[in-house]
Amino acid sequence: MAGSGTDHLRPAEDVVLRVEDLVVEFPAGRGRKVHAVSGVSFDVARGETLGIVGESGCGKSTTARALMQLPRPLSGSVRLDGAELTALGGETLRRTRRRLQMIFQDPISSLNPRRKVRDIVAEGPRLWGLPAAEAEKKVDEMLTAVGLDPGVAAGRRPHEFSGGQCQRICIARALVLEPEVVICDEPVSALDVSVQAQILGLLEDLKERYRLTLVFIAHDLAVVKNVSDRILVMYLGKTCELAPSDALVERPAHPYTRALLASIPGAPVAGAQRYERLTSGEPPSAADPPSGCRFRTRCPRAEARCAAEEPAMRRVGDDQWVACHFPHV
Repeated sequence: MAGSGTDHLRPAEDVVLRVEDLVVEFPAGRGRKVHAVSGVSFDVARGETLGIVGESGCGKSTTARALMQLPRPLSGSVRLDGAELTALGGETLRRTRRRLQMIFQDPISSLNPRRKVRDIVAEGPRLWGLPAAEAEKKVDEMLTAVGLDPGVAAGRRPHEFSGGQCQRICIARALVLEPEVVICDEPVSALDVSVQAQILGLLEDLKERYRLTLVFIAHDLAVVKNVSDRILVMYLGKTCELAPSDALVERPAHPYTRALLASIPGAPVAGAQRYERLTSGEPPSAADPPSGCRFRTRCPRAEARCAAEEPAMRRVGDDQWVACHFPHV
């Protein structure tokens, strides 16, 4: 059951990124609108990796782009080290964005096919006035850090590389400005399984080396569990559950979280096979979400209260929070 609330947020001084009551909507014609993100709240401590997981269309990527103010949210708060990004504009927002970078889902389409790799990675430093010699040195350093030979890669264009190599270039481009927080929007979903493991290992190494804070978005809960300190589960624009990764897998409280675990092929997460799979159809439309709890139309535990009252996030364990009237506790 999906809901809202902010009781699960930690004190502002303990976190580097704090998102509160984030709302993003898109026009759908004839006076209708898509409720893509509806009152989502979370925070990320410095040096932490927060995983955000949910099926396609739940609002994960929209949330990621809204953190960057691309697009700006309809309402809500996004604070980076205390700076309210939704209130910034122009040059001030551009300067603040240096500390918040993004790695996109499709590595090939997110790179300019006409430009050489050196120019792609150096664009940020050059825009901020770094001398050409220093920018070139920085590019070489970042390409080496992501496992590419600058002497070979820098003079080539994106079409000359594989998908995994292009994603390494995207990672270098994101880190060259020395950000505090990196948003990884499904960075391995477009890659082969063997390459996925390489990129995930690379992100872990770079996180330790550059002391990064990560927001890692994916639809594969098995992948998210392996890279995250805490996991946020979303459904149809709402928050379902938030917990440390081990606790969420071992003791999932939300019916939807249990269904996600049960749907993992081959049950690579221990114990997932004992959870209930979803047996009823597709998610409702975000243009016409159900009243009360948005998951109630597919939930095996739904009752009349679920249609009348939206559940709020409440504590059910040590740092484990769930938005459900009838959780598994």
